[in-house]
Amino acid sequence: MTTAQDLLARDAAAVAGIEKLRFFPIALESGKGSWLTEVGGRKLLDLSATWTACGLGHGHPKIIEAMTRAAQSPAGAGGLSATHPDSVGFAEELLALTPGEGERRVYFGHAGTDANEVIFRAARMATGKRRIVTFKLGYHGGIGISMGVSGVHIDAGAAPDPDLYLATYPNPFRPHAEGPDPVQASLEASIAEIDRELAKGDVCVLMAEPILSDGGMILPPKGFLTALHATCRKHDVLLAIDEVKMGLGRPGVLHAFQLDGITPEIVTFGKVIGSGLPLSAAVAPAWVIDGPPATALLTTAGNPICTAVGRQVMRTLIEEDLPARAGRAGERFIAGLREVMAQSPVIGDVRGAGLAIGLELVTDKETMAPDAKLAAKVVYRAFELGAVVHYVGGNTLEITPPLVITDDEVDTAVSILAQAIADAAAGKVSEEDVAPYAGW
Repeated sequence: MTTAQDLLARDAAAVAGIEKLRFFPIALESGKGSWLTEVGGRKLLDLSATWTACGLGHGHPKIIEAMTRAAQSPAGAGGLSATHPDSVGFAEELLALTPGEGERRVYFGHAGTDANEVIFRAARMATGKRRIVTFKLGYHGGIGISMGVSGVHIDAGAAPDPDLYLATYPNPFRPHAEGPDPVQASLEASIAEIDRELAKGDVCVLMAEPILSDGGMILPPKGFLTALHATCRKHDVLLAIDEVKMGLGRPGVLHAFQLDGITPEIVTFGKVIGSGLPLSAAVAPAWVIDGPPATALLTTAGNPICTAVGRQVMRTLIEEDLPARAGRAGERFIAGLREVMAQSPVIGDVRGAGLAIGLELVTDKETMAPDAKLAAKVVYRAFELGAVVHYVGGNTLEITPPLVITDDEVDTAVSILAQAIADAAAGKVSEEDVAPYAGW
C-alpha cells in the first residue's frame, strides 16, 4: 500500500522542482466539498481551495456532470481553427455577466498567466505604446511578460520587463504616507505617483489586482480603484483588473472590482472559472484583442471540455448565489478570527472581503513587526492539526476556502487556526520542521 511518504519521495525523484511551492509534506488522494483526503485517509479542512482554483469545492456534482457530458463526445480539442457551441456560448455569457462598455471580445486560455500575457502583448500592439504599470508586491503570472511585471517574482529575483513601472499599492494596515489620516494620505500618494507616470504618455495599460493577494492579502482603501480608474481615463490609458484569484464570488460580490463600483476596460479571469481544469479568460475591447489573427495561439485553448465546465461554473455561481453566501461566511470567519486576535499577542491584523481573508502575524503588537518565521510555523502546525492554509507576503495567512464552506466548517477552521497560532508561538514547531518547505 502506498503511503504519503512513499508518494512524496517519488514526487521528489520524478517531478520538476521548478514548478513546486510547498509549505508542508502533503500528499493527497481525493477531495469532497471543503475537505481533502491525504494518502492514508486523514481528512484536512481546505482553507486554500488550491489558491482559489477549487472555489466551488472539490467534486461539485454540477461540475462533474458538465465535464462528463462534454468529454463523452467532444467537438475536437480546441477553438484554434474551429468553433463549437460551448466556446461561443461561454463567450456570450461571460460578456453578459461582465460589466463593460462598447464592443468587446473574449480571449480563452489555460491559466491566468496567459490571459494576462495576451492582454499585455495586445495592449502594446493596439496602442503602439510599450510601457506597462503594475504594482509592487503584485502577481500576474508565472512566465513571460506576466512574470516580468509581477512584483512578487521580481522581489524573488526574476528579471523585470524593461518597460515596466512598479507603483505603490496603498496598504491600510501599513500606510506609506504620513498625515492626520495616513490611510487617505497613502491613497492620495499612490494616485499622485501613478498620475505622474501616466502623464508621460507612453503607457499602454495599467493592470491592478482589486485585492493584492500574493503580496499579503491587502485590501486597498475604499475609493482607491475609483481614483485609479479616473486617473487612467484622464490619460487615456487602459485599466485592466486582474480578477484571476480574487474574483468570481470570493469577495462577496461576483466581481471584486464591484467593491469600489468601477467598470474597467479589461478584466482577466482564471482559477475558479475552470473549477480545477485549465481555463482562463480575458474580456477586453474588440479594438484591443480582436486581431491580428494568429498572434496568440494555444492549440487547446477554448476546448469543449473546459468551456463546458466554465459555463457551468458561472451558472452555479449565480444559481446558488455563491457571492452572497461567501459574504455571509466571510463575516462569520472574520468575526471569529478577530475574537482570537483580541487574545493573541502575535496577530496584528485580520482583514478581508467575503472569503478573501488575510491574518497578519507580528512579533508583538507594539512594533507590529512582520513575523515571517512564525507564519511558516503556523501553516505547518495547521497542517498537523488538520487544515490546509498557506502564507503570502511573508507573514500573512491567506484564507481562501471554497465558497461552499458551511458555518460549522468555518467554526472548525477558526478553532484550528487559533490552536496552530498558539502552538507555533509556544515553540511546538521547530526550525528543522519547516526548513525543507521554503514557501514563498
